[in-house]
Amino acid sequence: MSSVTPTATPTPHFVAVVKDDCETCQLIGPVLGEIAAAGHRLTVYWQDDGTFLDPALVVVDDRELVHSFRLGVETVPTLIRCDSENGPETRPSRRTDQPRAAGWIRSEWRALTGLPGLGDGLPRYRPGCGSLSVEPGVAEALQVRHGHTGIRARDIRLDPGADLVEACFDRGWTDGLPVVPPTPERVLRMLAGTRRNPGEIVGDVPPNLAPCTVEKVAINAVLAGCRPEYMPVVLTALEAALDPGFTLHGVTCSTCFSSPVVIVNGPIAKRIGMNAGLNALGQGNRANATIGRALNLVVRNVGGGRPGEIDRATLGSPGKVGFCFAEDETDGDWEPLSVSRGISAGRSAVTVFAGDGIQGVTDQKARTPGELTRSLAMALIAVGHPKLCEWAPAVLVLSPEHHAIYREAGWGRRRITGALHRALLRHGSDLVSGAGGVAEGMPLSRKDEKIPKFHPEALLVVRAGGPAGLFSAILAGWPGGRLLEESHPVTLEIDE
Repeated sequence: MSSVTPTATPTPHFVAVVKDDCETCQLIGPVLGEIAAAGHRLTVYWQDDGTFLDPALVVVDDRELVHSFRLGVETVPTLIRCDSENGPETRPSRRTDQPRAAGWIRSEWRALTGLPGLGDGLPRYRPGCGSLSVEPGVAEALQVRHGHTGIRARDIRLDPGADLVEACFDRGWTDGLPVVPPTPERVLRMLAGTRRNPGEIVGDVPPNLAPCTVEKVAINAVLAGCRPEYMPVVLTALEAALDPGFTLHGVTCSTCFSSPVVIVNGPIAKRIGMNAGLNALGQGNRANATIGRALNLVVRNVGGGRPGEIDRATLGSPGKVGFCFAEDETDGDWEPLSVSRGISAGRSAVTVFAGDGIQGVTDQKARTPGELTRSLAMALIAVGHPKLCEWAPAVLVLSPEHHAIYREAGWGRRRITGALHRALLRHGSDLVSGAGGVAEGMPLSRKDEKIPKFHPEALLVVRAGGPAGLFSAILAGWPGGRLLEESHPVTLEIDE
């Protein structure tokens, strides 16, 4: 008759992670002593100061946060049960699959330890604090230090003491202005701004038609100075620019002035702090300035669209650095641009327009919609050239004081746009080549026509600007837009 020796159940090993600067960790200090006194093996890692712990406990200095990182701790206190003989702290990679309790929930700690009387006299629940290992900057540094970045981009090594900004200039990664060096930590932080996989290909960026991943977008967003919360806008703007209908290759390689102009609508604009008011088309707002810049840097650094090479702009414009602003949606009666272009109300969206610089319109005397419409039409005639029609699209940016003239008369977007188109109908005899002693102009075959300045869908109206000043602005578009089926603005909803 044989005998079988029963296998002994391994004694569980518990690991606790705490910090002194946490009231809940201070609260459960005696509980850790109870666990050890019950015969359980317990190791306590402290992140900042362990003097508040019972000296009889087995404690480990984790101020370098190596163990906290490897254990995947996000909240302190955290109690982890590990049936491994050596405990989880000896494992080389982050582990989040062990049974654990975060914060202080008495029932969870009792179930984890099998001690029914654990924590008698303490509250049933107290929230914990954030682990030092997940603080901004620290988390990314730990990921880089321990090789858990997942970044696929080539790692460029520089000599100790090298100037990182100058290194970016030397490698041609800039648009002529200083950029933020894309260190692995910064790229990881930028990637946290989107739920999309870093390896996902957003599209092929012209002119080189190079595949661009979400990670590459993040790298250029870092270079541009973006914050992580801008990533959904940058990604959607790039997708819109890569739509075949936008013709990014033609815009980039053209001898004209144009570059992508990004117009943002919806809740995200306010949430990330975009400017639709004073100086909306100018400097001073980080989101406005860096989102447009990030898009252009992607075209430069991924697609190869560099000035003097494939970018053949005769003069260019400041918009080639970056041009982005939000539409003013504070007037509930105004139909936002995105809604007029098919996006549901209340949703965030971007419209990408191939535009030039800013042509200011000053009219301080108009007081009726008719007067203002005729005045704005006179300025719009200059887009491209006063004698060229159906040639280029345009965006009219209505300032609040000009818009108020329309609003008080009950005019909305559609009525304003329709009235402008009617005011812009012109006699072909005034526009044909040679008329007025100017060789530029429309073909002679059209001298007997009434010619519209813009195709029906080629004039966009947007509200933006400060509350004082009877000034509006015109953004002339790329002449490729005269063939709207081949090149036109693109509007896409932002996946938040």
